[in-house]
Amino acid sequence: MKSPLLILVLGLAVSVPAAPNPVPSAEEAAKYIPLIREKIHAGYQGMFRAEGGAFKYPFLTPGSAQYGDILWDWDSWWSDVALRQVLLEAGTPEDRAKALKYEQGCVLNYLNYGGMDGWVPIIIKRNSGTRKELQAGEDIYATNMHKPCLAQHAAFLTKLDGGDAEWLRERFFQLQAFVNKYKNHQRHPATGLYYWNNDTAIGVDNDPSTFMRPPKSSGSIYLNCMMYKEFLALAYLCERLNMGEIAVEYQKDADDVKAAVQRNCWDERDGFFYSVDLNLLPFEPKPFGGDAKFMLHAGYPRDYDCLIQRIDVWSGFMAMWAGIATPEQAKRMVAEHFKNERTFNAPYGIRTLSKLEKMYNVRASGNPSLWTGPIWGISNYVVFSGLVDYGFDAEARELAQKTVVLFGRDFERFGALHEYYLPESGEPVLNKGFQNWNYLVLNMAAWLEGKPRIREF
Repeated sequence: MKSPLLILVLGLAVSVPAAPNPVPSAEEAAKYIPLIREKIHAGYQGMFRAEGGAFKYPFLTPGSAQYGDILWDWDSWWSDVALRQVLLEAGTPEDRAKALKYEQGCVLNYLNYGGMDGWVPIIIKRNSGTRKELQAGEDIYATNMHKPCLAQHAAFLTKLDGGDAEWLRERFFQLQAFVNKYKNHQRHPATGLYYWNNDTAIGVDNDPSTFMRPPKSSGSIYLNCMMYKEFLALAYLCERLNMGEIAVEYQKDADDVKAAVQRNCWDERDGFFYSVDLNLLPFEPKPFGGDAKFMLHAGYPRDYDCLIQRIDVWSGFMAMWAGIATPEQAKRMVAEHFKNERTFNAPYGIRTLSKLEKMYNVRASGNPSLWTGPIWGISNYVVFSGLVDYGFDAEARELAQKTVVLFGRDFERFGALHEYYLPESGEPVLNKGFQNWNYLVLNMAAWLEGKPRIREF
C-alpha cells in the first residue's frame, strides 16, 4: 500500500499545467481607456525640454527618468506621434502652438549637427561636444548614425501643419546629405538593399539577424522598410519646397528599395519577409589539385547575392506598415504568422521574436535592451498600423485591445508604464516610468472608439 506522502508526490508529478492567461476582451479594454487617457493627458508635458547647452532648440525627450534630458532619434519621432494624439484630444490651440517649437526642435537640433558628409548623431546630450568632437576617433563609415526616420519626422510635422516646410529650408541640405549618406555608403550594390554598419544602437538592440554579426552583413528588413519610408518622406518635402526635380530622384530611390525588398526579402515558402545575410565571399578563381588550368568552382560560381535569414522577427510585419507588401502577401502574413499562437501571437501582443526560435528569451536586460521575445509597445503599434492599412480590422482590433489592457493594468497596479513586458502574463520586466512610444496606445484607443487617430507620415 502506498503511503500518503508518495501519493502526494505522484499527484504533483502528473499535475495539469496552469491554464493560459485569458486574452483581454473588448469590455476590459473599454474599461481601461479612460484611465490611460487620464494618466497620459496629465503627464505629457514632462516630454518638453528647453534649449541650452548642445541644444540650439527646445525638444522632446522620451520622458522617463532614465532618458530624462536626452534627444534620441527614433524615440523622439514616435513620442511626437503620440504627443499629437494627446494634443488632438486634450490640447488647446495655444497648447499646439507651444508644442510645435519643441517638435520641430527635435529635427532641427539634429540637423544642426549635420554636415556635408551626411553624418548625424544618434543621441544628443546637453553636454555633447561639437560635431568635430563627437566624430573624433570614430570612423563615421564603420559605425551607425541616426536611424532613417529624420525625414519622416520632418514630413509628419509638415503635413500636419498644412504642408508648410519653410521651417526646414535653411537646413534642408543637411537632411538630404543625411539620407544620401545611407544611399552612398550603406547600400549593397548587388542586391540594392541597405545594411547596418554594425550592431550598435540599431533600435531593436539584439535582433538576432543583426546582433553580434560581422560588420555590414545585415540586410535588415527593419532598416530597409525605414529607408523606403524615408525616401518617400524626402520626396514629399522636396515637393513642399518647390524642388520637384529632386523629388523625382528620391521617389525613384524609394521605388528601387521597394523592389529590392520584394526581390530579396520575401520568402514564398514561409509567406513572410526576412532580413538577409550579405556576408558572402566573392568568386576568386583558385587552382585545384596542382593543375593551374583547373580553377575551383569556375564552372558555376554562385549566382545569388544574399542568403535569406529565416529568423522569425517581428520586423517582418514592417513590410505591411511601410506599404511594401502586396495584398496577397499581407493575407499570408496575417493567416500564417500574425494568428499563430505558437510563434508571434501572444495574450498581450506580438512577440518580438517567435517563441519557436532557439534564441527566444524574455529575461530582463538593459544592455542590450531585449528584443528576443518580450512585448514592446512600439512593435505592437507598428504591426497594428499595418493591419489597419491592409484592411484587417478584426486583427487590428484584437491587437489594440491587448495593448490597451496591458498598459491599463500597468497604470492601475503601478501608476506608470514599463519598457517591455512578458508575452504570456503581461507582467512588466523593467524600467518603471518609461513613456516614449508607449503613449501610442492612445492612438490605438482612438481607433478602437472610431475617433480621429493621428498617424505618422
